[in-house]
Amino acid sequence: MSKKIKDTDYLAISARIKAMETGLLTGERMEQMLAARSDEEIMRVLQECGYPDFSLDRPEEMDAALSKAREETLLDLGGSAPDAGYLDVFQLKYDYHNVKALLKAKAVGADAASMLMDLGRVPVSELQEALDSGEDASLPTMLAQAAAEAKEVLETTRDPQLSDFVLDRWYYKDLMAAARKTGSSFLTGYVRASIDAANLRSLVRTLRMGRDADFLKGVLFEGGDIAADSVAQVAASVGSGLAELYASTDLKAAAESGAKALDGGSLTEFEKLCDDAVSAYLAGAQLVPFGEAPLVGYLAARETEYTNLRIILLGRKAGLSADVIRSRLRESYV
Repeated sequence: MSKKIKDTDYLAISARIKAMETGLLTGERMEQMLAARSDEEIMRVLQECGYPDFSLDRPEEMDAALSKAREETLLDLGGSAPDAGYLDVFQLKYDYHNVKALLKAKAVGADAASMLMDLGRVPVSELQEALDSGEDASLPTMLAQAAAEAKEVLETTRDPQLSDFVLDRWYYKDLMAAARKTGSSFLTGYVRASIDAANLRSLVRTLRMGRDADFLKGVLFEGGDIAADSVAQVAASVGSGLAELYASTDLKAAAESGAKALDGGSLTEFEKLCDDAVSAYLAGAQLVPFGEAPLVGYLAARETEYTNLRIILLGRKAGLSADVIRSRLRESYV
């Protein structure tokens, strides 16, 4: 029987993470980037955060730099974490993203190379070979089942959206299983918060598209703190009770914004507030001196950082004002 991992086993990595947090993209650093008068000023801030030099005029270089930073972070912490299973929760989405890209590309005879991200548990080359050959025994069980079902749906319906729904449902199922396997209540809570945010997004998008509750039931995910049936009931009532359903949760502000979005309000603000609600849960990691919570919080904060960097850099490239870009930035716990 394997030795049970204790909070004290995280003393060393928790201390490292506290030091690594000084390199995160703080609110102050984001303001410096928004106020920057040249690309050189922006790059100085990025280099303070450990990013390599790259051309801000070339989005592909930005994507490559962010991918490299993700990979280095996962490799670094994966090699020193007492339980590498925590990293699975942050790698799973790349596995499922890659399956989506490979299946769609094959369906239309295109090359998926530019869409693939080699940051998951399964190397892209191994995943592509398994999907091409149909020999998926080497893949993680749930991922193999998800790919097989999504492929069948895509071949039967020729509807990539339905195929994506299948993969998204399996993704959250896999995500919850990975979190529970670690035995961490903090990590499981993070996944629950993520599922609740995803279901709220699906509810608002479904109603905005004029689709009914039956459609929504096919895209809701189990495992959140808010029961999927309760979310579906709001859809059946054409949005009535939306704000009330989430009134006692971290998604309160997002739900209120979602209710406004149903009347023509901003979806951009709504999406931001959904992400901010998950970050609010993660803020609890700062109150924990050691254990798995600081590790989970840091990894999630880095994901938020990558999102914010894309918003800032692409926003500036598009000529958006600092106020517009600022309104789209996600909250982080640093």
